[in-house]
Amino acid sequence: MGLTIAQKIIKEHMLSGSMEVGCEIGLKIDQTLTQDATGTMAYLEFEAMGIPRVKTELSVAYIDHNTLQSGFENADDHKYIQTIAKKYGLYFSRPGNGICHQVHLERFGIPGKTLIGSDSHTPTGGGIGMLAFGAGGLDVAVAMGGGEYYINMPKMVKINLTGKLGDWVSAKDIILEVLRIMSVKGGVGKIIEYGGDGIKSLSVPERATITNMGAELGASTSIFPSDEITREFLEAQGREEDYIPLASDSDAVYDEVIDIDLSAIRPMVACPHSPDNVKSVRELSGIKVDQVCIGSCTNSSYVDMMKVAYILKGRTVSENVSLSVACGSKQVYNMIAANGALADIIASGARILECACGPCIGMGQSPNSGGISLRTFNRNFEGRSGTKDAQIYLVSPELAAYSAIKGVLSDPTELGCEPEIKLPDKFLINDNMIVPPAPTEKAGDIEVVRGPNIKPFPKTVPLEKSIQAECILKIGDNITTDHIMPAGAKILPYRSNIPYLSKYCFSVCDEGFSERAIKKNGGIIVGGANYGQGSSREHAALVPLYLGVKAVLAKSFARIHAANLINAGIIPLTFANEDDYEHISQGDELVLSDIKNDIESKDTTDIFNKTTGRSITLNLNLSKRQRDILVAGGLLNYTKGD
Repeated sequence: MGLTIAQKIIKEHMLSGSMEVGCEIGLKIDQTLTQDATGTMAYLEFEAMGIPRVKTELSVAYIDHNTLQSGFENADDHKYIQTIAKKYGLYFSRPGNGICHQVHLERFGIPGKTLIGSDSHTPTGGGIGMLAFGAGGLDVAVAMGGGEYYINMPKMVKINLTGKLGDWVSAKDIILEVLRIMSVKGGVGKIIEYGGDGIKSLSVPERATITNMGAELGASTSIFPSDEITREFLEAQGREEDYIPLASDSDAVYDEVIDIDLSAIRPMVACPHSPDNVKSVRELSGIKVDQVCIGSCTNSSYVDMMKVAYILKGRTVSENVSLSVACGSKQVYNMIAANGALADIIASGARILECACGPCIGMGQSPNSGGISLRTFNRNFEGRSGTKDAQIYLVSPELAAYSAIKGVLSDPTELGCEPEIKLPDKFLINDNMIVPPAPTEKAGDIEVVRGPNIKPFPKTVPLEKSIQAECILKIGDNITTDHIMPAGAKILPYRSNIPYLSKYCFSVCDEGFSERAIKKNGGIIVGGANYGQGSSREHAALVPLYLGVKAVLAKSFARIHAANLINAGIIPLTFANEDDYEHISQGDELVLSDIKNDIESKDTTDIFNKTTGRSITLNLNLSKRQRDILVAGGLLNYTKGD
């Protein structure tokens, strides 16, 4: 039986486990990346391990999230990360050089390699044929130290693309169609592989748009073959030596196959407040628009920007619309400045932002109260934009630019024939904003700079025999990490300061949660299905840890968040019978009477609700390694104990 692309890379990198679906496997990691919102904590964790130098083939620290310096905090974090990188052997991408996923695709991504990053959109690398996973910062720290990265062996899904996209229909519309079909939970426990004759018309950046938003499917990762299109992209980046061909075997077996005819796709829109709430633009045309934001790691490539410039050229943004545009990298910015496209964008009335994540993570450009904002981003969770009652729609750059001109949500196919805009034969190569590490022999001379905003990793303790605690919060389905630990310009600067950050935990759902958790000396949280979807941010586990949360009971968990909870020493438990979710209320007193023994030796445990007198069975969906981590009190304790 043949192998899929992902199975081939897994087989080559597997250090432990078995390639049976559901079995835990340990992978050798070739490359890592971090960004500044998660990087400070990852490097604090790496320092705590006492390892003198990273052991990966390549590790890169990017500054792209917290670039709005309204106080000393972000600048301090950047200086800390830069000195850490210099000392411990990482490359450092300076503020303004671009978004981690875009720059990594351009300058560092290599087909067939493994990559993990402390950002959930790291699977962007699948567009160039990498096996790339989003992970918590502690998992990244362990990988930098030479440790294995563990996941449960996923199922394999083939999405077979046929035909060719019509005029003004884009890669963004493809992934929105996939989300419409599969939903935000449809990719859980799966790797999505794209194939079929339809991929031959998709460039590497277009493929990367699709793999980027595979994170919104809940997929472990997504991947395209490495083919002639991949080779041409690498050659244009001056990196042809990094190319290897990579394809699935003709007799590879998939657990699921989905066929999509590209010629049948029309411009799509993800409506508030979920990326899978997808409708065609024709169902929604005419909605008045207040704001349009073009950019993010999903849609800020050279061709994206050239198409935007073509649409805006000689036109003026509607007087009732605020349009912002951000390139994904300095490379793209330089190239559209040199060829005049940037001048066309500026002349239209667009506001030009730096090469960074910016509005995507609520770092500026929050919409007006109740405003309608069209964004070429990957997430439209409630409140993520920084405005609680804003209505966020996810769209392609083509639809965004045309709607900015019209003032209402509009179908870009009205523009007629699309011009042929291709990737250049040669990209402009200038890596002067990437700082190499110090030589090993000089690393000892580098002083790590720590500002007053940088606080230590929260302390964890070994698991006790039993847990008795109150249910201090009960919430519903599809709770995201943005609900648990919000982003935004007011909060992101404190990502390296867990005590301060704790004030905002669950503030989107319950503004009194943090105060209640402190008053009750911690407790237990009860959630619904797909708990913890969205970002890889481990702060959504570390802050509850700091507040004394002992366990989370849910119908189901998102993969990365479940791993982050375990790494933090918080027990993730699922209801054996989902109906039992209804039998716990906020304020109930709960008892896990023999939890340590159950974790060590059983697949289920019982929780007793003292308030109602009911006993409820919970599943312990844990590997032997995860059980040992929880007993030790978290991954850091477990790793140091080794």
